[in-house]
Amino acid sequence: MLIHPWDAGDDAEWRPWLEGHDFGQLVAGGHGCDLPVVVPTHFTFDGEATVWLHLARPNPVWPLLEEHPRALLTVIGEYTYIPSDWNTADDPAVGVPTSYYATVQLACDVRIVDDPAEKAEVLNRQLGHFEPGSGRTPVSSVDAPDRRLLPGIRGIELTVTSVQAKFKYGGNKTPVDRERISGKLAARGGPLDAAALEHLQRRS
Repeated sequence: MLIHPWDAGDDAEWRPWLEGHDFGQLVAGGHGCDLPVVVPTHFTFDGEATVWLHLARPNPVWPLLEEHPRALLTVIGEYTYIPSDWNTADDPAVGVPTSYYATVQLACDVRIVDDPAEKAEVLNRQLGHFEPGSGRTPVSSVDAPDRRLLPGIRGIELTVTSVQAKFKYGGNKTPVDRERISGKLAARGGPLDAAALEHLQRRS
């Protein structure tokens, strides 16, 4: 991924951002594969260097992870399109269109979790994150209704070994340009324009 210095996100930026984004794509490749397997998935992140998730046992990603226990978890958010005529005040006809977005890519070591008790921990962690206060019976309980489902899934523990973080929000633009683009985003009011605007103003 190309990251210009003005788009780079440091630990203080990407960690809290990732804690607020819990859906991404797990990308795994194996030897001799024509293309990697890409799995959209929810996950939980401990805020430091560990990610947990679970997938159905028939998922085609397992042979690749068993063969080569490395994967990339990529997360994208707050993306929006910036039309060409927003990017220049002098001559809108020669402006260059672009995209604003945030993304974090985690390169990870993979540990597959098949022990029932550990799988229950993965599920309980996800229930605690996605259904806080729901009163859902912990999966590890003897009488838990979900306990019978454990054989149908496998867990994954990802240990982050390196991170690429990009927050592309006009960091190379002049203050005048950023103010003009901010006004355009606010006026357009598209689905993710307000979130992109917040990033643009925060990073100005």
